[in-house]
Amino acid sequence: MKFVLASYGTRGDVEPSVVVARELQRRGHDVVMAVPPDLIGFTESAGLETVSYGLDTKTWLDVYRNFWTFFFHTFWKVGEIRTMWRQMWELSDECWAQMNTTLMSAAQDADVLFAGQSYQEPAANVAEYHDIPLVTLHHIPMRPNGQLVTILPSRLGRAAMTAFDWFAWRLNKKVEDTQRRELRLPKASRPSPQRIAERGSLEIQGYDEVCFPGLAEEWKEWDGLRPFVGSLTMALTAEADGDVASWIADGTPPIFFGFGSMPVESPTAALEMIGSACAELGERALIGAGWTDFSDAQLPDHVKVVGAVNYATVFPACRAVVHHGGSGTTAASLRAGVPTLILSMDANQTLWGGQIKKLKVGTTRRFSTTTRESLIADLRQILAPDYVDRARELANGMTKPGESAEAAADAMEQFARSRCSA
Repeated sequence: MKFVLASYGTRGDVEPSVVVARELQRRGHDVVMAVPPDLIGFTESAGLETVSYGLDTKTWLDVYRNFWTFFFHTFWKVGEIRTMWRQMWELSDECWAQMNTTLMSAAQDADVLFAGQSYQEPAANVAEYHDIPLVTLHHIPMRPNGQLVTILPSRLGRAAMTAFDWFAWRLNKKVEDTQRRELRLPKASRPSPQRIAERGSLEIQGYDEVCFPGLAEEWKEWDGLRPFVGSLTMALTAEADGDVASWIADGTPPIFFGFGSMPVESPTAALEMIGSACAELGERALIGAGWTDFSDAQLPDHVKVVGAVNYATVFPACRAVVHHGGSGTTAASLRAGVPTLILSMDANQTLWGGQIKKLKVGTTRRFSTTTRESLIADLRQILAPDYVDRARELANGMTKPGESAEAAADAMEQFARSRCSA
């Protein structure tokens, strides 16, 4: 069978799709990946045929980060927020149009079209046009449920997610109407998530069931179409792993700090804050640079800055992990069985932070509101023995990376065969 897997975003967004693609290819299927231009090298190095999909991620990443920082700090400045929103949405519309062109060609002879978490809507329209089954991947519960929005009672949380789906549909309605008109599909009359579900699509939940107690029970009505497979990660080794392991072994277990592909606005100030807070607590700090440039900063003896590292081996050797709340990094810290502090930079990361706090395996706050004093207080809280014990207990209930890849591929194969024989 031929599987086309479309995935948009940073490496953390794309990697789960690559994991599934490689497992499907290992099983003998034809696989094509569609990813942003600046990640083609990553997917091709994984041995996958790849086509360009949308804009470079760095084209919009600073705009995206700045919008959410400004929104949470100065939400009353409506005019400026509208200007930033319009800029972000213009880039989104350009992405959407390019994605449609790519997928129309790539999916023409496919048996299944797979869409990562971002931009499922254009992929769903192309799947409808070609009349092929659709599979979606979710790094966090995206469909209305009562478990995700932790600040609201279940019933209100579910209603809020339903309202958000409607709101997002209205925001995208113009560009989606244009796409559907070009595909000669009828104009959509309801949000894409509802249409995806009504087509009987397979919606893979790429996180562990234990992270959202009660969700499986709530979604029983979907009769296996929303399977939990666990987080999908390649757990790749990195050049710095040996050096990092030696540094960790030379002293007490450090606290890891990393913000992945979300660039820190003021690297020097962030480094000074982290170094000072850890000095106060008597802790060492291991900082994963990600897309942030710390090269000009002076490092105290108890702080080490590194490039890419293998989270699967580094995190278990740390006392705690502090990060932005990306789904992949969150799963890695939970699997490691160490407490987590999420300093979020966008809405999805804020939701993961709320869940970490609800599970009592860590805590959270906005990165933009974090100070030396708040960082010290948060670290003291999560390093307490009860947080450590709960983090270890939760880790025991999570899947291993290899198990997750097999479960996702199994689900896709079974789904594809059932639809082909229907």
